[in-house]
This record gives sequence, C-alpha cells and structure tokens, in this order.
Amino acid sequence: MGIAKKNRHVGIIGTGQTVHASHREDVNQPEMIHEAVVRALDDAKLNMGDIDCVLHGNMELFEMVHQPDCWHTLGTGAYGKEFLRITTGGTTGATLACAADNLVASGLHDVVMAIGFEKLGEGHTTGGITNMADPLWGRALQTGALTGSTAEAVMNEFGAERGRRAAMLYRIIMDKHAMQNEHAHRRLGLEFEQAEELATASPKLVGDLRMIDMCSQSDGACAVIFASEKKIREWGDKKPAWVRDHITVHREETFTFFGQRKIENTHHYAARKLYARNGIQNPLSEIDVFEMYDPSAWWGLDWIREFLALEGDQHLKLVEDKEIMLGGKFPINPSGGVIASNPIGATALVRVAEAADQIRGRCGKHQIQKPVRQALASGFGGTFWTVLMLLTKDRPG
Repeated sequence: MGIAKKNRHVGIIGTGQTVHASHREDVNQPEMIHEAVVRALDDAKLNMGDIDCVLHGNMELFEMVHQPDCWHTLGTGAYGKEFLRITTGGTTGATLACAADNLVASGLHDVVMAIGFEKLGEGHTTGGITNMADPLWGRALQTGALTGSTAEAVMNEFGAERGRRAAMLYRIIMDKHAMQNEHAHRRLGLEFEQAEELATASPKLVGDLRMIDMCSQSDGACAVIFASEKKIREWGDKKPAWVRDHITVHREETFTFFGQRKIENTHHYAARKLYARNGIQNPLSEIDVFEMYDPSAWWGLDWIREFLALEGDQHLKLVEDKEIMLGGKFPINPSGGVIASNPIGATALVRVAEAADQIRGRCGKHQIQKPVRQALASGFGGTFWTVLMLLTKDRPG
C-alpha cells in the first residue's frame, strides 16, 4: 500500500487549553470556552479575523443544553463565520480534528479552529450513559461506561498479581506525568511505593476496576487551529505540527461478544491500516510519543499492545520497565492522559493538541527530552469507536 497523499498539506499552528477541574464555578460555558480560544489565537499569533471556519463539539446530553453552540458564539467568536457542530461521543474531540483537517485539505477553507469543551459539573454524565450495558446480565463486568472486562482479560492472560501490579504502575506513571502538567485536573502526587496499598484500598467500581484506576469528570475546553501550507508560508515562522494522516474505525452497530473467540478490535485495525498506508513498519521506533485516550489504567495498559502492534507481554514490559515515562524509550501521555483530565467533548482534542505541542516543543515541564519527529494521538468512544491522527515535524512529502 502506498504512502498517503493529501490534496493540500495542513498544519497545526496554535493550541489553547483551560485548566481542567472538577468544577469551574468561576466561569460559565462561553467564558470557559473563550479562555481556550484566546490562548490558541495567542499561540498562533492570530485574531478571529484570520479564522475562516469554527467547529464546535461537546456532548450536549451531559449538560442538558440543546444546541449549545448558539449560546457559545459569545465565547467561540464564530458569529458571521462558517460553522459546524459535531458530536460523536467520546471521540468528539478527535472527530473535530479530523473534520478540521479535511476542511483545510479540501481547499474549502484555509484556516479552521476546532473547539471541544465539556462542563460536566453542570450536568449528569452518568445518567446519560447508564444504559450502555445490560443492568442485569452485564452487572458483574460493566455498568454504564465502567467496565471490568479488560481487567479480567488481562489477569486471565498474565495472572492476577502481575496484571494488578502493572495496571497500578501505569496509573502511578500517569499521575507523575500529570504532576508536571499545569492544565491537568487530577494531580495526586502518587508514588510507586503506594502501588500495593492503592491496588487494594481504593473502592471497587465493577469487577477489578477501582476508583483509582478510572478517569473522572472534568470541566474544561481546548481549541486547536489548523491552517493550509499556503497560509503558513505567508505568515512565516509558525512552526507547525503537520497532519500526516488520520483514520476513523468503529463497529457501532455490530458490537457483540463471541465467547473466547479472538476478534480484532478497532484500535488494532485502525493502527494497522494507518501504519500500512504511511509506510510505518515499527511504530515503537518510528513514533516518538503517543497521546492515548485511556479512560482507565486497565484499558491504557491493554491498549498499548493493540495500538503498537506488540506481541505477547511486550506491552506489560514497557510499563514494568517504566519505558512509557517522560524519559523512557516510548513516552505515553506526557500530559497525564484521560485519567488525569476528562472534559469529554474536549478530551480527544486535548490528545491532538498535546501531540502537536510535543512536536512544536511547547509542553513546558512535561515536554519529552528527545527530539519529536512523529507523534500519534487517539480518540475513543461508544462501543469501540477509534480515531487515530498522525502528526509530523517535517512537512509530509
């Protein structure tokens, strides 16, 4: 399969995030969004007059405000501009990024701002997703978005003791990353010496999934500016992170269980297709950093294998050897990941923003030390809906 080609090259030239927290009671929704927008514009050294189109995404069910984009125009600055509202569940932020890239690459627009947000403190997120699993037959393994099935699978394959230890090690590493990220919501100051205590003392949610393992609800917003190569060259010195490729894969209407039969999940399928069409043969050595949508420590641990096409227990060893840390062989979620901050409509866009900022060298204390030439970001939602975006420092050929 040949290397992917685009009609026009597109680069990310500005990002902006709010501080993520359990409750941002100091601002309303448009005001919170405005914080991210202003920071993205300042980063790109642009103003709203330079933006051709604005994309808006959140889970309106969670805040229970219908068509919130109309109200949010006060904060997005979208009045009088081309505008689209996008919602695809947990993948919303990544879908925004893909749509922005498509709009610029197609030639329809030259500069597009994607904005994702959520103010979960003003709604009832759990009420919106409680019926994702059968409340009777699935209660031992899943309730709403809380699933213990991955923990069970990992422990069945590698043993309960090793599985629990690796998952807790992953969780502590994510917290250590979050402690370096000024935007992160959960910054708990966890230490490796606490692993055994945390693995037993934290309250159980379902199966072996515990409170400490799971992502939280967050208030927050993120804005990312995408521009055409022509505009980037006109403005000069924007130091973009180029969008090389992206892919969306889901089995929204065909999610079933097949007993012990091994089924290729959407993460593995999406990664396999993306790597093939971009000539990537060894993602572990060809990709420098991965911002992964990891809703829980168990999922994060397990999905390393799927996304990186690893065999056997290679993914566990990466965690056990602490190679996923900032100074490790393959840094994962230098930002702290979804476990640290989860403003759902923005969560997957934050992954893209963080990956882009690693390439651009703008991550501050959580910037990895080795040169970042290529970065991967993922989004996840629904019944295994996967989005992957591949970013590069060098302009794609």
